[in-house]
Amino acid sequence: MEVHDHARADLARWREELPDDPWAADELWRPLTHARVDAARAAELDRRAGDFGRRVVEVVGPALARAEHRHHLPRLERYDGIGRRVEEVVFDGEYHRAGRAVWASGLVADSAVPGRAHEQASLLYLLSAEGEAGHACPATCTIGLARALRRRADEEVRERFLGPLVVADYDRAERASQFLTEVQGGSDVGANATRAEPAGDGVYWISGEKWFCSVADADQFLLTARVPGGPAGTRGLGCFVMPRHLDGRPNGFVLRRLKDKLGTRAMASAEIDLDGAVAWPIGPVEEGFRTAVGVVLNTSRWMTAVGSTGMMRRALVEAEAYARHRRAFGRPIGAFALVAETLARMRARWAAAVALCVEVTELEDRIDAGRASDLDVAWHRFCVNAVKYHASVTATAVVRDAIEVLGGNGTIEDFSVLPRLYRDAIVYESWEGTHNVLVTQVLHDCARLPLLDAVRERVGAAVGSGPASWGDELTGLLDRAKRAVDDPENGPVELRRVLDALLPLTGAGLLAEAGCGDEAALVDEYR
Repeated sequence: MEVHDHARADLARWREELPDDPWAADELWRPLTHARVDAARAAELDRRAGDFGRRVVEVVGPALARAEHRHHLPRLERYDGIGRRVEEVVFDGEYHRAGRAVWASGLVADSAVPGRAHEQASLLYLLSAEGEAGHACPATCTIGLARALRRRADEEVRERFLGPLVVADYDRAERASQFLTEVQGGSDVGANATRAEPAGDGVYWISGEKWFCSVADADQFLLTARVPGGPAGTRGLGCFVMPRHLDGRPNGFVLRRLKDKLGTRAMASAEIDLDGAVAWPIGPVEEGFRTAVGVVLNTSRWMTAVGSTGMMRRALVEAEAYARHRRAFGRPIGAFALVAETLARMRARWAAAVALCVEVTELEDRIDAGRASDLDVAWHRFCVNAVKYHASVTATAVVRDAIEVLGGNGTIEDFSVLPRLYRDAIVYESWEGTHNVLVTQVLHDCARLPLLDAVRERVGAAVGSGPASWGDELTGLLDRAKRAVDDPENGPVELRRVLDALLPLTGAGLLAEAGCGDEAALVDEYR
């Protein structure tokens, strides 16, 4: 028994070593973000992020361990006790306890004013140590709708819907969802058939169905629908905000069922039928798809990349600490070359993702505050899709590596957070467009806009802080990208290969530019 007790003591020391102040312990996201903001903003961010990081450890993690368990997942209740139709999603009480901590952080309330992207990204990064945590998606959807209302809606619609979305009190705030996907199209949003019929006074009736509706319990739904007389494809879609209730009753919708998902299980996703639901347009209906993608989906792509990077951080922390305390063959497993190699590769991938996400966050901050240059806008157009692709596919690989470090223990649900991170990371890969969709979008954007010029200028400046070979490599990758753009048949395949090389190179360059030479060298070694 003494041998067993020693082994359990080692495991206990592993758990005790995990930081109770993740923000203070972060050796990369925090300093890179500090470098992008002034001293007063950095100090305030330290206060808020420090407080929230501790709340994630003390409140959100334990709450989600219960709320995400298969016996406590959300359920659909169609009717109340006296037979009235309510279409209510019911959660375990611990889900709401976690939500109160998330909303109190100001993650969503920061959307009330422009130019708070660094604060929002840092808070989401910390939350993502618990995976989607049941609330990362609702927060992201709410931020996206708040931005759309603030930037695109007319005054009456903005006044009606924005205020309740940016309240920091979870029990008083309204949450948002975004319903774009339909069964016949998936990512082919231009195939959407849900209809919007004018009802007078600027109001529309929405009828049809939506297939993958995350945050099915939301108070406000952002959705796309086809408007009368509009052209085929995406140009004929309007973008609308629809309240869940009118006059205290469900607003022309029925939830068919909740989805039984691989990951993000504490957050309710559903299929929804719409029959004359009352909705208001967000800006001109003929610009609906531009609003849905340019504001809402791009916000989600940015935040999904941030969330993926937060999951990488937690996986890395878990694996590195475990390797220091878990012993095999007479020594800590981190002393074995193959384990050390795995940990170094994980750290390199996380470091590159941090650099890329902080760069995109800076662009989001400038664009939202109205201080972006033409170069910023073009570089963002490239980055927001490319970085979401790269970060999400990398996160799954990093979490899988962490599970390998823990061995069989890494597959046990109540041993560590890693199984939940792995399931959630796989779901993140498909959110807001699969990898193939995002790569193809980058290709189309590069064909229509001078995005490769922006890449040449910005990445060229970053890699100029490293060895000369980085500049030569960038030139070759851009030449390949140009040929891919000119080849509509095989171009997407080649461009994906280019992005797989370009994004780690960019991460290394950004780290070198920021003075993080050791991290840049590590990324360079493992890219």
